[in-house]
Amino acid sequence: MKTKHTLRATVAASALLLASWSAHATNGMLMEGYGPQSLAMGGAATAFDNGTAAMMNNPATLQLGANGSRLDVALGVLGPNVKSSMTGMPTASSGGTSYVMPAMGWVRKDDRMTWGVGIFGQGGMGTEYGADTFLAMQTGKDVRSELAVGRVIFPVALKVNEHLNLGASLDYTWASLDMKMAASGAQLDGMVTGGSNPIAMAAPMLAGAPWARIDFSNSNKFTGAAKGSGWTGKLGLVFQASKDLSLGVSHHLKTNLSDMTTAATGASMSAPDMGQGAFSDTGKISVINFQMPASTTVGLAWQASPKLMVAADVKRIGWSSVMKGFSMRYDSAAMGGSLNFTMPQNWKDQTVVALGGAYQLDEAWTLRAGYNHSSNPIPDGYVHPLFPAIVKNHYTAGFGYKVSKAVSVDAAISHAPTVTVVNTSGQMPLTISHSQTNYQMMLSYRY
Repeated sequence: MKTKHTLRATVAASALLLASWSAHATNGMLMEGYGPQSLAMGGAATAFDNGTAAMMNNPATLQLGANGSRLDVALGVLGPNVKSSMTGMPTASSGGTSYVMPAMGWVRKDDRMTWGVGIFGQGGMGTEYGADTFLAMQTGKDVRSELAVGRVIFPVALKVNEHLNLGASLDYTWASLDMKMAASGAQLDGMVTGGSNPIAMAAPMLAGAPWARIDFSNSNKFTGAAKGSGWTGKLGLVFQASKDLSLGVSHHLKTNLSDMTTAATGASMSAPDMGQGAFSDTGKISVINFQMPASTTVGLAWQASPKLMVAADVKRIGWSSVMKGFSMRYDSAAMGGSLNFTMPQNWKDQTVVALGGAYQLDEAWTLRAGYNHSSNPIPDGYVHPLFPAIVKNHYTAGFGYKVSKAVSVDAAISHAPTVTVVNTSGQMPLTISHSQTNYQMMLSYRY
């Protein structure tokens, strides 16, 4: 009974961590800005030319660029600063402070049509707590999480007339996950929703486990041990309302990812000796129907003067349709059978406001600045140290520099001040704080 109960505790624990991995922790799981031109302007990008990052923003704006070919190569760094504390215990600081997100885009444009291909990271985050923190629950092993979501994008933009451009993209999307986690059986007892024997017989003993672990991880910095993929897309338009004012609309479809799964023996479960010997099992973890949400953005760009452009976007993200709960299944390779469990999430839909400006100093230099505000989509009672998607405000800045007619460099920085949430749903209040500083740089070549 000890062995079975431990298994159930460990499986349920995986749900807790995987939920934490599903957040990018900027605008929920989504980046606050794609491409340094957009990021520097607070994430606004729906109604002006922002290079090949338009594939992730509004594909219709690709038609606003110059005729010819363009290649963009970019590198982003996500820098979260996450701390968790509980009364009477030392504060646990995450060692996961730098996550690299490369991107590349190429397009070919003429007077009537633009097409191309790009690879972009859509979101990703990780936290890493040491074996000596209270989150490790005296298991003697570290606790960590890392999620990566990316896309290969095939965009097309068409000029309808002098005022209207339309765009669409077909996106191949992938998601991957690594996890090392510890949790108590008592905390996770209510998550198991069913299963099949023999491993399902572990369920009645769940509450007695002092701790249980689930681990699946690899050494690859760009893809995790559990993987899923699928297809989705985007639609967009840009309307030139007047000489100085353009309006944009884009709609991102919900993804259609397959379940993220490990290899048949790619995950392990373990628990301490409770008088019947320590428990250890290998098997497969499947994250059931994890999806990125649909979103709709409306925006404008106003050329206030020959040197100054002002832009604003309002985005609505449909988290409630994809994050009601986080469901997983563990299939035991050693014992046989499976366990199903769900962690309630109850995310709320999110509204994001992005404001920015670009000032052209001279023919070579452009300065940019912006602000991004979003609500926190996660109710306080569901926020977890491995899932701190609570950031609300971002202050952004950046520049563009034309090295020559063919080559330019753009860079941006985004800082999110500390947000603190207290989760009182457990036996003891858990305080979680999160701030971050993110960077993007891009080299562009036109020919």
